[in-house]
Amino acid sequence: MRKLVVILLLAAAVGLVALAFGGGEEPAQSYLRIHIRANSNGADDQAVKYAVRDGIVAYLAPVIAECGSKREALAAVRARTAGIEQAAARILREEGYSYGARAEVRREQFPTRVYDGVTLAAGEYDALIVELGTGEGDNWWCVVYPPLCFTGGNVDVAYRSRIYEIIRSFFGQEE
Repeated sequence: MRKLVVILLLAAAVGLVALAFGGGEEPAQSYLRIHIRANSNGADDQAVKYAVRDGIVAYLAPVIAECGSKREALAAVRARTAGIEQAAARILREEGYSYGARAEVRREQFPTRVYDGVTLAAGEYDALIVELGTGEGDNWWCVVYPPLCFTGGNVDVAYRSRIYEIIRSFFGQEE
């Protein structure tokens, strides 16, 4: 009976913490997205869009990894828009393209999208917008913060729950 009371108290505490800290921000306010628009729908322009994407991800990933909040990520990206443009322009030049790139952070409308099991509802989001050349081609988008697109395939992430560990310890189920 004592264990049941402890579990109920822990569950109530978790619920109160979730109410106090979890409900203050709308989902759209929690994410910083990225949107890279190709110059055109031509095969070459579409291919170079992905090369630019890879360059921007490589440029921003170490910076975003140090950010503890969306506010920090926004500030970091805004402070680096010139560097993002330069990185994109360098890749374009190396690939033989004469058009440049423009980068800015602004709010934009996005449709509902699923990223690795995380569904983002349609809505207006803060986003890093990168336009290559005219920016009239098909685009690529993802999430900068939290870094859903910046982890790559070889990163192992382990999620731990301190409450779960306490409960397991209480019941003598040490790992």
